[in-house]
Amino acid sequence: MHKNRFSRVGYILAIAGSAIGLGNIWKFPYITGENGGGVFVLVFLITVFTIGMSIFIGEIILGKIAKKDAVSTFEDLAPKGKRHWRYLGFSFLTGIFIMSFYPIVIAWIFHYIYVSISSLPSSLEASEKYFLDYMQTDLLSQILYLSLAFFLIAYTISKGIKKGIEKLNNILMPALFLIFLFMLIYSFTLDGFPKAVEFMFYPDFSKFSTSSIIIAVGHAFFCLSIGMNTILTYSASISDDTNIFKAALFVVIMDVITAIVAGLIIFSIIFTGDAEPGKGAGLVFITLPSIFYNIGTVGVFLAIFFFIALAFAAITSAVSMLEPTVMYLIERRGMKRKKATYLTASISYIFGILALLSLSDEFRQYLTFSSRNLFDWFDFLTSAILMPLGGIFISIYIGFITNKDEIKKVLVAAMGEFLYKVWLFIIKFIAPILIFILMLKEIGVLNF
Repeated sequence: MHKNRFSRVGYILAIAGSAIGLGNIWKFPYITGENGGGVFVLVFLITVFTIGMSIFIGEIILGKIAKKDAVSTFEDLAPKGKRHWRYLGFSFLTGIFIMSFYPIVIAWIFHYIYVSISSLPSSLEASEKYFLDYMQTDLLSQILYLSLAFFLIAYTISKGIKKGIEKLNNILMPALFLIFLFMLIYSFTLDGFPKAVEFMFYPDFSKFSTSSIIIAVGHAFFCLSIGMNTILTYSASISDDTNIFKAALFVVIMDVITAIVAGLIIFSIIFTGDAEPGKGAGLVFITLPSIFYNIGTVGVFLAIFFFIALAFAAITSAVSMLEPTVMYLIERRGMKRKKATYLTASISYIFGILALLSLSDEFRQYLTFSSRNLFDWFDFLTSAILMPLGGIFISIYIGFITNKDEIKKVLVAAMGEFLYKVWLFIIKFIAPILIFILMLKEIGVLNF
């Protein structure tokens, strides 16, 4: 059982920090415009407040009741004769794989904070050439920034719940919200703001399809950091007076608001610069830097604020990905926190170096398998297979395996009898089926 716990506010900021990551800021805006704008946002909101939030609450309640690491939680809450469900706890290893490529993006963000201060590229062509050259040839700089990212993440986790994880989130999450609020207010003054609103919210049914629904389900699932036991692990250290339904609702609302605000900011800047909206790394590291340059002095400050905000969102999410493995090593293997932290971080760091090398001109050919380099394989395996499987099995475990008497008692007190029944129905039937369909689509079995 955890001796030190999050405060109520610290816990909410920690799970918000886990949920609000790079996917909110650079993926949601683009897929919204690409899949029908306003109608996609509506479907996303429905799915995130039903499927996403249901599994989110499920992880919270398991952690709150057991107050142990993930493996012990699934073992203790399973009926006698079904203790093999403890192996579901090992889905925390998904975090190790994500941490093999996620900090590489953090390294790029760190570098672009420096680029924003020193010399932003002056055109889209120059920006594209600079980023590709940096990613493919400048290994030393990337390794240094990657090492810095891992050190900050590992140091935070090594300090524990109160002095490390809670303290980090108490500083970075309010700072992130303040930066975004400032940038949103500034975006109101830009010529591209009305077009950004139209791009994201005007219902364009010609772009909306069955595939758009599955994409909305997928993003609702992934943007809440569920399926890899991070929320469960954080919730093992929850304070007794925390209302888990209100906490979950607050985090989901903040998660959605952050994604929408990020989209309005990014596309206001892009449309003001008469640029075409790109996606992923191209949007953040190619399109935006050149536009920031052409805005002038204000653009330099916007660039600095933007990349700092990205760094804050990425670091708080990254910390949450390693904590479940660390907690397992502490509670099940008797390791000290520092040893468990640096061992876990070292494993991910080694994989991270290999993933980084797989993007380079010099080593790509040796680290590419079946048309995907190692970076892309880690991304694909976690997003298309491991996280969906984690969500499916957590839903099945809660819905059909564990004794629900204590779960019902806690949740009815937090949300009422009617919402509890709705939650249970979604967990048992809707969530696992839709996530399974999502997984089949992601791996290419279904095409629609």
